[in-house]
Amino acid sequence: MPAVDPLSLADAERGLSDLIERLEAVVVGQRTLLERLVISLLIGGHVLIEGVPGLAKTRAVRALARALDLPFRRIQFTPDLLPADLTGTQIYRPATGTFDVRPGPIVTSVLLADEINRAPAKVQSALLEAMQEGQVTVGDETVVLPETFWVLATQNPIEHEGTYPLPEAQLDRFLMKLTVGYPDRAAELAMLDLPSVTERPRPESGTDDPLPLFGPRDVLRFRALATSVRVAPAIKEYVVDLVRATREPARYGLDLEPLLELGASPRATIALVRASKGHALLSGRDYVTPHDVKSLTRDVLRHRIIASYEADAEGLSPDDLLGRILDHLPVP
Repeated sequence: MPAVDPLSLADAERGLSDLIERLEAVVVGQRTLLERLVISLLIGGHVLIEGVPGLAKTRAVRALARALDLPFRRIQFTPDLLPADLTGTQIYRPATGTFDVRPGPIVTSVLLADEINRAPAKVQSALLEAMQEGQVTVGDETVVLPETFWVLATQNPIEHEGTYPLPEAQLDRFLMKLTVGYPDRAAELAMLDLPSVTERPRPESGTDDPLPLFGPRDVLRFRALATSVRVAPAIKEYVVDLVRATREPARYGLDLEPLLELGASPRATIALVRASKGHALLSGRDYVTPHDVKSLTRDVLRHRIIASYEADAEGLSPDDLLGRILDHLPVP
């Protein structure tokens, strides 16, 4: 990360508060989703969002990109999508006898991959390279993605026909998996008073869009400050124990071995610490508390563990298993 102007904790707290307020004016009743998206952006972690259609997932991501003045692209993933539709292609120039690279829509800052599990494995692999390496390969050339490159992928939990479930290796690349539910009655009623609910303005007008709160450089400043958030040794040990308890529950006095088929990898340990730093910064602190860790454990780990058939038979989800671990392990 290049050197950027330092950002004070007080300025960050005010700026993030304004950002959340801006987002809540656009997306009603999804405060937790908005906070998790901001936390992920603060530390540069990709997000998988699971929820039925119509819960304002796209609206939230678009509003966040506009508030930060970041280029935004949305790609509707379909079974006939090709890797070149995502990464780009090479165009032959007869006059010079050479190939020019035409970058695809993935070369942006904020990429919304809608219904990612509808794309075949080759397309998912191309996205995986971008998420992991910050670059894509077009022909024999490498295209470096912007430093602010950030993937938010969505999937529908109730449709399985014609889908390609994400393999564990790719799921592990997402910092968080967020589950979005229906808003309460008051929030749903308040949605009817939002602009453009019944009459959508033409895309080319853009007159109603408020000015951005920040710019791409400010995102890097936030990230630099997030990396400086302190984590006490006791907190680090707590995080390690939480993750290892998903792999060796009996060692921690938990009777979960028949219910867990696969535990979280060491990458989960790193992800949980990073996410906790972002949560602390969003809360106006430069140090991590156990509350930060516990608040994000399910979001960071639910897609990194696999419940056994026995757990499914008992109606236990990964969130339920993680809840038992959180309740059992002592808090520092």
